[in-house]
Amino acid sequence: MDEVKQLVTDIKNKNLKPIYFLMGEEPYYIDKISDFIESTVLAEEERGFNQMVLYGRDIAIEDIVSNAKRYPMMADYQVVIVKEAQDLSRTIEKLASYAENPQPTTVLVVNYKYKKIDKRKSLYKTLKKTGIVYESKKLYENQVADWIRRVLSPKNYSISPKAAQMLVEFLGTDLSKINNELEKLQIILPKGTQISPEHIEENIGISKDYNNFELRKAIGERDTIKAYRIINYFAENPKDNPMVVTVSLLFNFFSQLLHFHGLSDKSPRNVASALKVNPYFVNEYIAAARHYPMRKVSAVVSTLRDFDVKSKGVGANAVPQGDLLKELLVRILSN
Repeated sequence: MDEVKQLVTDIKNKNLKPIYFLMGEEPYYIDKISDFIESTVLAEEERGFNQMVLYGRDIAIEDIVSNAKRYPMMADYQVVIVKEAQDLSRTIEKLASYAENPQPTTVLVVNYKYKKIDKRKSLYKTLKKTGIVYESKKLYENQVADWIRRVLSPKNYSISPKAAQMLVEFLGTDLSKINNELEKLQIILPKGTQISPEHIEENIGISKDYNNFELRKAIGERDTIKAYRIINYFAENPKDNPMVVTVSLLFNFFSQLLHFHGLSDKSPRNVASALKVNPYFVNEYIAAARHYPMRKVSAVVSTLRDFDVKSKGVGANAVPQGDLLKELLVRILSN
């Protein structure tokens, strides 16, 4: 995020590079940087003659080079944006010859999503000398809640840890989807609001009581009644609560619990740091550790591995996922 801020600052200050090669698994920042260049470098009246958008599926590298070598008309720069450039992955290395001597009055933006170019080859090495190579890496799940807070803070919003966790569990690590939902909430809620689980439930449709976060907590506390209530809800709403997601999240929780048992320093600060979780959730691990000593945690992890395979249809094709979930809960709570 800091690297993106620096890029944006440089572009605002007209400290421009002739090539911006934006690549990587996370498309959110690739789109953000590309859109910012598209809307910022040229004045509105200059864009008609000096800004063009090309698509990788429709062009060849030679077309990109030909357009990039043009001179601007009545402007200091022209901007050439190549979207979906990953469709040119087989020939992208041909861009190296242009990158060696790029047109100084052209700002070429290459959006190379979901992939990376080979850093051992000449294109990457040349781009590092003459332009900008930005790699947009996928965030780990435990990093997304912090990202949500950092996105909201400059806009004068905050979010409770549980609400952030609900978004991550429901939307995964797709930053574009999460940002879309946050923007909806910012339209509805006044500035200065702390986004709560109730806001998430009312405006996005994620239940604050029947979700994997609450299931994990109920299992950790061995609250059998609450856990069965949530599992029954999942069984009745399988499309919104796929078993494979539930098993994966429980597996991560118990794997972290195994790690917790191995810590010599179980102070809240050290636990949060070692497990890479928000300090708000540390008490959940402390409570769960009392109910699940290391031997039981190992047995639960083994059980979850078995049910992970079953949730993907191996050896349980005829069994409804709701029934598998109920069986899984019985197995966990019997440990």
